[in-house]
Amino acid sequence: MSTEVEVNPYELLNVELEADERTIRTAYRQRSLKVHPDRNPNNPDAARKFHELNQAYELLLDPLRRLALDAKLRVKAAKAERFKSFDTKRKAFLEELEERERAFKKARMDKQKSEADQWQANEKIKDEGRRLREEKEKEIRQREQNAKKVDTEDEPPSIQPNDTTVRVKFSLSGHPDLTTPEALAAVFAPFGPTDTETIVLSLKASKKAPSKPPKYGTGLVPFKRIGNAFAAVCASGREDRGLKGIDITWVGGKEPEILGWLKRTGKLSAQPAVATEPQTFSSSMFSSFPETLPEPIPEVAVSPDIDYESLTLMRMRQAERERLEREILEREANE
Repeated sequence: MSTEVEVNPYELLNVELEADERTIRTAYRQRSLKVHPDRNPNNPDAARKFHELNQAYELLLDPLRRLALDAKLRVKAAKAERFKSFDTKRKAFLEELEERERAFKKARMDKQKSEADQWQANEKIKDEGRRLREEKEKEIRQREQNAKKVDTEDEPPSIQPNDTTVRVKFSLSGHPDLTTPEALAAVFAPFGPTDTETIVLSLKASKKAPSKPPKYGTGLVPFKRIGNAFAAVCASGREDRGLKGIDITWVGGKEPEILGWLKRTGKLSAQPAVATEPQTFSSSMFSSFPETLPEPIPEVAVSPDIDYESLTLMRMRQAERERLEREILEREANE
C-alpha cells in the first residue's frame, strides 16, 4: 500500500489502532472469506477488495511499517482535530492558501510544459531549416556538376599527332603500281592533301618464296586534315573509289576521339567530306564533315618560342612515325 494513506488498513480489517496481532489475524480471516473472488464470482470488485485486504494485513503485521502508519494516522488525526477548532474564517483562509499552492504548482508545471513544447517546436523548425538548406545546397552542387559536365562535353578533345594518319594494306597483284610513296599518295589524293614525304611504305614477299617479288604492301599515309583521313577510312575497299582490295584503317586501331565528339554534337553525320571530288562522283558526297574543326585553345600572338615548339612537335611526329614503321616491319616479320 502507498505510504500516503488512501485507505485506512485498520478500517479495512475493522480493528482498533491498538489491536494486537491475534486480533488482526482473526479479523483478516473473517474479512477475507467475505471478499474472496472464489466466493464472489459475480462481484467485479471482489478481486480488488481482496488485494487491498491482503496489503492491509501484511502492513499491520510488519512492525516497522505499522509504526510509520500509526505515526501518520496520529498526525492526521491531530491535524483534523485542530482543524475542527478553527473558526470559519481561518478554515477559509487555509483552504484558499492550499488552493493557491495547487494553482502555483499547476502554473509552474504548465509553464515548464509550455517551455518544453516551445523548445521542441524550435528544434523542429531548426531541423526543417537545416534539411531545406542541405537540400538547396545539394541542388546547387548538382546543378554545378551538371553544368561542368555539359561544359566538358561541349569542349572538343585535342587532335593527336596520329589522328590524321591511316594504315593501308593491299595486294600487289591488284595494284601493281603501288610500289612508291608517290604512287600511294596519288591514290589518296582525291581525299585531300597528304604529307607525302612522311608516307611509310613496306613491300613484303611471301615467306615461302622470299626470293620472289613481293605479294602485298602495307603503309602509313598521313593526311593534313583529319576530315580527309576520315573520308579515306570510310571509303575502304570501295571499288567506285578505286580502292578495291585496299584495306584502310586508323593507325591507332580505333576512331580518333575528335570524331566521336563531332558525332555526339551533331557536327558530323555518317558520311565524311573530301577536299576534291573526281568528276565521276556526285558533288554532294561526303558533304557533312566540318570544313574546320573547333579549336579548344584560342589563337595567341606569335612568341619567340614558336620555332622551338614547332621543331619539338615535328620531332615527336617523326619519332612516332618511325615507331609505327618499326611496328609494321616487326608485324610483317612475324606473319
